[in-house]
Amino acid sequence: MSPQGYRSQRQGFTLIELLVVIAIIAILIGLLLPAVQKVREASARSRCQNNLKQIGLACHTFHESRGFMPPGAARDAPQFGGTDPGGGNYGSSWMVYILPFIEQEAVFRVWQLNGGSGWYHPNNQNISVERISTYICPSSPLPVLCASPPGVPRMAGDYGAIAGAANGLIPGYTDSRIWDGSGSTIQCCNPGIVSGGGVLGPNTRTRIVDVKDGTGSTLLVAERGDWLYLDDGTQVDWRGSLHGFSFGTIEAGIPPVWGGDRPFNTITVRYKINQKKGWPANGGAGNCQLGVCVNNGGNTPIRSAHTGGAFGLFTDGSVRFMAESTTIAILAQMAVRDDGTTIVGGP
Repeated sequence: MSPQGYRSQRQGFTLIELLVVIAIIAILIGLLLPAVQKVREASARSRCQNNLKQIGLACHTFHESRGFMPPGAARDAPQFGGTDPGGGNYGSSWMVYILPFIEQEAVFRVWQLNGGSGWYHPNNQNISVERISTYICPSSPLPVLCASPPGVPRMAGDYGAIAGAANGLIPGYTDSRIWDGSGSTIQCCNPGIVSGGGVLGPNTRTRIVDVKDGTGSTLLVAERGDWLYLDDGTQVDWRGSLHGFSFGTIEAGIPPVWGGDRPFNTITVRYKINQKKGWPANGGAGNCQLGVCVNNGGNTPIRSAHTGGAFGLFTDGSVRFMAESTTIAILAQMAVRDDGTTIVGGP
């Protein structure tokens, strides 16, 4: 046969065959992506859990060195290493006090616990932009830095100290260590309900022996690392301090002795785990009577981007996943250190 009459027996893919191959590849990718996402989330959950374990170890090391747990939010007072006996400025949070014990001693060494250490101090403002991975949940979609007016943006934390729980949640129990701002202004700077009945309350110096309900039954720290959604659909980043991880309080007392200002970076339990939706917008500022507002939202719920619940660090150093189906009564019992209830086996 002449070259001109030769016809190759080799043919390319037909359009149908090509479409079939593309469809198969798409199906395989569709099957693979969820598996990859599950692996990533499992890794992120593990790292988040490890963060809390490191925080628990740091709190215990602080206790060994000082004889008490760090305050959830403090003023710059001598009992917390400060030099401002009048407490006229905002001091530092629990996350500052445990820095030396999470391999951040270099940061703490230059931190100055005076002159408004948690916010105003110019030296500390420059340091508080440092990224501290122990305070960041890898699953959290929230920004690492929060825009703090005035001054530079600061690193935000995805974990909150448990200060206690609001009254009316634990059947038959009333806590006297409560300051109730639910009848005060809905605007800043009403902190909502503030408790001193937890382990890491504002200006508290809680000892292990003070945790009467058992260290394995009492919460120390919990996640607060996901968006909240207002009733107009807006998503907001309200983690208990729009001024960053270092912000403490200006108040000198421990509830019920309280002047009415805010204990930043603490949680007084008032709502269920992952209660994220339907909060009053109020022009985008929220409702501080409910303790869920931009400045500062001391009752914003424990929440996470993990499916079905959030991690909690207990006072014995254990970290457990708390299902969002956990009743508010049980959550409140775990938040108060001496309500007379022991939660056996966790939430």
